[in-house]
Amino acid sequence: MEATGADRAPFPSAHRKDIIMTTHRSASLRPQIILIDSEADALADLALAASDRLPEISRMLMEEIGRAQIVPAQDLPPDAVAMRSVVRFRDEATGAVRTVTLVYPAEADIAQDRVSILTPVGAGLIGLRAGQSIDWPNVRGKQRAITIEQVIKPGGCHA
Repeated sequence: MEATGADRAPFPSAHRKDIIMTTHRSASLRPQIILIDSEADALADLALAASDRLPEISRMLMEEIGRAQIVPAQDLPPDAVAMRSVVRFRDEATGAVRTVTLVYPAEADIAQDRVSILTPVGAGLIGLRAGQSIDWPNVRGKQRAITIEQVIKPGGCHA
């Protein structure tokens, strides 16, 4: 049986209630996402730890975790963005295509195209699949549509 973020409680119930309520309002506007169970737990812990410093990004990441389909690692589709995936995506407004590796904050290095999960684009990419698009705020808070073109898993599996 597959669990969703709402079925598990990796974060305090007060936060969970807020996330679930927000998710119900916005889930229909966003594509279904899929997260690995162990990554969902680690990301929830990370978002909670960053909530004082980065409240908006923490909230966005918790919302994504709260609405995600949670699966064991072996059940994650090969074209779904997970941590340390290399992701090629397109900004629909500008047509610009970027290729980044989605990483934990300590591994981030924008000069090497390693984007932290605790950035707006990082929180927006997690769990999406090739071909999916999402309207997501950029670093300046402006909404933009991004589309996943390709996902390469750590170890080189193309999807």
